[in-house]
Amino acid sequence: MSSRLQIGQSAPPIKLYDTDLKLRTLKEFKGQIVVLAFFPGAFTAVCTKELCHFRDTLANFESVNAQVLAISVNDPFTNKAFAEQNRLMFPLLSDYNRVVIRAYDVMQEGLGKLKDYTAAKRAVFVISPESFIRWKWVTDNPAVEPPYGEVQHAVDDIGRTQSAD
Repeated sequence: MSSRLQIGQSAPPIKLYDTDLKLRTLKEFKGQIVVLAFFPGAFTAVCTKELCHFRDTLANFESVNAQVLAISVNDPFTNKAFAEQNRLMFPLLSDYNRVVIRAYDVMQEGLGKLKDYTAAKRAVFVISPESFIRWKWVTDNPAVEPPYGEVQHAVDDIGRTQSAD
């Protein structure tokens, strides 16, 4: 894993625009489990497959009070078209200035052999309702999908802990 952020650390703040140009923050989801999915680019095959997987399993996350947020460096307009085409019912956030991918240490330099193009690495962070990183997965290979079962397991573990309190 190639992110300096460690399990147990506070999640860096997020302040990004969604597809409706509404400024969204991580704070607004305090009290919920957050599945933060960074993806390299809208309309690409692996990203489409990944986000459609999260769409298709959204009920599993919602059943334990978890919110999926997806982040790319795409502009809000591209993200909106991508979300509409794929019926994505969770926020897609635009990190067009690359502040959040830098904070989470998930910058993919030279994506697609484009020397000066920086996108998000494919990465997933599961953040507790108190805003601590409880699980993470980061890959340097944009063709690799996240281990969906492990993501769900991490979310379920936090959900069980919350319901036991």
